Amino acid sequence: MSSAHATRRTPGQDLSEAAQEYLLALRVMGGGGSRISATQVGRRLGVSPQAASEMFRRLVADGLVTSEGHELALTDAGRTAADGIFRRHALCEWLLTEVIGLGWAESDIEAERLQAAISPRIEARLEELLGHPETCPHGNPIDVEAARRRPAGQPLAEILAGERATIYRITEEAEEDAGLLSYLEARGLRPGAPITVLARSESLDSMTLDGPLGRATLGLRPAGLVRVLPGTADPALFHRVPPRA
Repeated sequence: MSSAHATRRTPGQDLSEAAQEYLLALRVMGGGGSRISATQVGRRLGVSPQAASEMFRRLVADGLVTSEGHELALTDAGRTAADGIFRRHALCEWLLTEVIGLGWAESDIEAERLQAAISPRIEARLEELLGHPETCPHGNPIDVEAARRRPAGQPLAEILAGERATIYRITEEAEEDAGLLSYLEARGLRPGAPITVLARSESLDSMTLDGPLGRATLGLRPAGLVRVLPGTADPALFHRVPPRA
């Protein structure tokens, strides 16, 4: 391998696998502007509050995270590193879903195992193979620049009966629910899918949709984790992996 390939690193790649998991968790959990504590991150990762606090002390010392009281936030350097980690995770998900053929929920688990092992050379080749996606398969922006270029979308739960919309993205919070991911995928409710809201009931806490694969029913809370664009959206907003030769 040439020295260029051996020394060039992408953001976050020189961190330990555990440190990458913590930064990625903080990026995802804080995506909506929520206040995040070490205990919350530890709960998400399945580790003790003590272990989470110790890791964040290291990340604060490294200038990747700030800590004010019990609130944690990424620094600019931490955000850059976390975006790099998320980018590799998203590339792995595209590979696993669109090339290998795994389902959304399973690919998310497998991508966590692969993301830390990808070299810069393989990352660049993967990006080329997959057509340079600017979102993950669920439609979430792959980095800050992509997020700035793309519309925010509105919660599906706010769409009224009789209105049409296009599924835009499945938020990162929704990605934590493997059952919800599998349900949406099985009903064809993926980014780019056109839908019509057939019924919406506050009292029953549910809404019924007509989608590409027929009717689907969602509770209003999970529907609030799905973002849509009103009417018919521009197809260019939705990445599709180029067919292999």
